[in-house]
Amino acid sequence: MTTLDPVTLAVLNGRLVQIADEMDATLYRSAFNPIIAEAHDACHGIYHAATGATLVQGTSGLPIFVGAMAFAVKAVIDKVERDGDLAPGDTYLFNDPYAGGTHLNDFRLVRPLMRGGRVFAWIASVGHWLDIGGNVPGNYNPKATESFQEGVRIPPVKLIRARIIQQDIIDILAANSRVPQSNWGDLNGQINALDLGERRLHELLDESGDDTIAAAFAALSSRAEALMRANIAALPDGTYSYDDFLDNDGVTDAPLRIALDLTIAGDRMTLDFSRSARPCEGPLNIARSTAIASCYVALKHIFIDVPANAGCLVPIEFNIPDTTLLAVSAPRPVAGYTETILRVIDVIFGAFSKAAPERAQGSPFATINALSLAGWREQRQRWIMFCFFGGGLGGNPESDGLNHSNNPISTATIPPVEILESLYPVMFTQWALRPDSGGPGRNRGGLGAIYEIEALADDGADVFLIGERGKYPPFGVNGGKAAALNRFTHETDQGAKNPPLVSKVTDIRIRRGQKVRLETPGGGGFGDPAMREPDRVLRDVRLGYISPEAARRDYKVALNSDGSLDTGATTKARAKP
Repeated sequence: MTTLDPVTLAVLNGRLVQIADEMDATLYRSAFNPIIAEAHDACHGIYHAATGATLVQGTSGLPIFVGAMAFAVKAVIDKVERDGDLAPGDTYLFNDPYAGGTHLNDFRLVRPLMRGGRVFAWIASVGHWLDIGGNVPGNYNPKATESFQEGVRIPPVKLIRARIIQQDIIDILAANSRVPQSNWGDLNGQINALDLGERRLHELLDESGDDTIAAAFAALSSRAEALMRANIAALPDGTYSYDDFLDNDGVTDAPLRIALDLTIAGDRMTLDFSRSARPCEGPLNIARSTAIASCYVALKHIFIDVPANAGCLVPIEFNIPDTTLLAVSAPRPVAGYTETILRVIDVIFGAFSKAAPERAQGSPFATINALSLAGWREQRQRWIMFCFFGGGLGGNPESDGLNHSNNPISTATIPPVEILESLYPVMFTQWALRPDSGGPGRNRGGLGAIYEIEALADDGADVFLIGERGKYPPFGVNGGKAAALNRFTHETDQGAKNPPLVSKVTDIRIRRGQKVRLETPGGGGFGDPAMREPDRVLRDVRLGYISPEAARRDYKVALNSDGSLDTGATTKARAKP
């Protein structure tokens, strides 16, 4: 096999990542749906010809997609082995959550990169489409008890055959969406991204040679494995356990345990989730491939020096039984998968805080608050506003957590208020940081946010929400405290109300002029709050991040009536056990 020097390997890695980045940018700039165009809820990558393993990912795509796409590409590889008949330009489309997917909104396109009549690699695109049928506009159905109530499930089908698009498949997709024009625009953006990626990769192969690029793929994966082994070996051997909970499944108001036993033995790690809750009735289940993808994301946050490819998972063993809600099959509902994978990431962070407390970080806010408002415009034209929302990240050994950030499952951005108001009949009457929402700590958790949305359409709006952290707050580490709980309210003719299931909402309709309000959690704190420097606490109070009452209660910092630091009272308060 061709051997590459480090400089050449670094240059080729940069070229390969740039191809994936260009594919991302092509879709972002052409998608009709703001969740792709503005929030970047999509990704692209290059995958192994035989196994589907991740070889290259872009820097701006969603990491959770990249991890799951390896299973999606393998599903296509298996179909090709069964069916044969593969030609250059063939492109498979599907959204099956149980075959390398996540939930029904996330559509995958997979295409072979062929050289000399053989598959050299696979390129793939995934993006969140706005609506694909089902009982609820936008498909986040909190009451779904089977996938048929969440939307239309498409197995891997050949959308493009020998570079000719199959119109009958397009017609089926269009007939099963409330907003077919939006989906059509997103689909064309994904196809164009694959076209560009195929062209760019052929150019690189022609320039550098197939053997050289194949050697680069192998070397990059090998280095990722070696770095991951070294990181694991630096940790103390042992088993570290952590449990956390989901509020409920949207159907039954009972908590769902997500439990991890993390074992380190030499340069290998085992992630055992067998103590987790059984499959649930509502849409908080996930497929095994999605669970592994979320582990991949968590480990990449912990071991930041490890390259993002399949090599980093070689030293990891997974025990995720199908008797748990983390490894379900059809037709278990999965629309709220984001909430469950965030809890998987949380328990990995929690277990790791016991293995290496000096490198731990508080829990992020760990809910996307998938909120959909939907209704009718004039001439009975459908509108659907789907959005996810920000919160605080956990305090860490070096700094406070970020305020109003996105969750660690993604590099997505929260869509700008101006875009949402221009596209939909809504008005944001508040978009602000939420005081006292970050977990107290020597390094404070980041702040959550307050969003208040008023319906402007004459017919009002139907409201749907799948959220979490309404009962179990984001945890702190090393003596840090928990963050504020998630809170949702909606206006009625009888006043503001909270939903019975706290974080899951359906069967709610607001009139024109009425509002819904989200108050999102912050991140968990890091370290004893009483060890935070008083000047930093004083600055937080002056910025409105924490209240004077919280300064005294949580940080034992007293202020004078003019807002200045009361040094004597603070010293006395901190001297008490």
